[in-house]
Amino acid sequence: MTHPSTDHDQQVFNRYRNLLFSVAYRVLGTVADAEDAVQDAWIKWSADDRSQVADPKAYLARIVSNLALQRLRSTRYQRETYVGPWLPEPILTSGDTADDITNADSVSTAMLVVLETLSPLERAVFVLKEVFDFSHAEIAQAVERSETAVRQAAHRARAHVQARRPRFTADRSRQRDVTERFLAAATGGDINTLMELLAPDVTLWTDGGGKVRQALRPVVGAETVAAWFAAIGKVTYQGVEPADMNAELVGINGGPGMVFSGLGRVISTVTFDFDADGRITTIHNVANPDKLQAIAEGTTRDVGTL
Repeated sequence: MTHPSTDHDQQVFNRYRNLLFSVAYRVLGTVADAEDAVQDAWIKWSADDRSQVADPKAYLARIVSNLALQRLRSTRYQRETYVGPWLPEPILTSGDTADDITNADSVSTAMLVVLETLSPLERAVFVLKEVFDFSHAEIAQAVERSETAVRQAAHRARAHVQARRPRFTADRSRQRDVTERFLAAATGGDINTLMELLAPDVTLWTDGGGKVRQALRPVVGAETVAAWFAAIGKVTYQGVEPADMNAELVGINGGPGMVFSGLGRVISTVTFDFDADGRITTIHNVANPDKLQAIAEGTTRDVGTL
């Protein structure tokens, strides 16, 4: 039996829409899939008997978590057969996100890349427990597993993430300063400054998804990576001449990032991992046009954990 939704039901759902997107995006790593999960959650919420729901926030979070988990399982094969490295879909975030360090780290490209190495169940459990602080009992309901299974998955996921996430990083103001200098050096073709900003064993990951030409394997070493970026200011890049290229510093996934655009379209986004000295250790370059829609729309996302 379905239960027709009311204006009040819509208001309740809208109150938690950002939270639901925040959960789904961290579980899925893509904007379109996260938005689909939120929409499916609304359909389920509007059809359910809501008279017995004591805590709408927890109830909705459980719905969207389960939907996101199902969707992640169904997209697993697509990611395993992806052309070149698979990187999460970038989102524009505000300074407020970056100021909340825990929140910013949980939505950073580096964290989402690590989460991609977990099983779907481990990923959903980790997000709900470590980011949104749900109890094991609540998570068990959300993912339709026993509380014991959830505790075991949480333990495995936490150990896995701690072993792989960046250990040390520079403070936020240092990150922004280095990103600004990198942007100026890349667009000016200043290879010496780029070399100064990069750690010797820096790794560049590029995601073209087979849609645009990008490196299919990681590019390693300061000299090679610096040359790769210095060329952007001097040669035609994805059909755009240097004179038509625009590069700007923006907030991406909770930290400073760069957006390259030209001829009316977004060409790529670039985000960084830093060591404690502020040198760049990892670069994530997303150029697959299918993953740049959210950036092109210019929508700043609230991905808080309230």
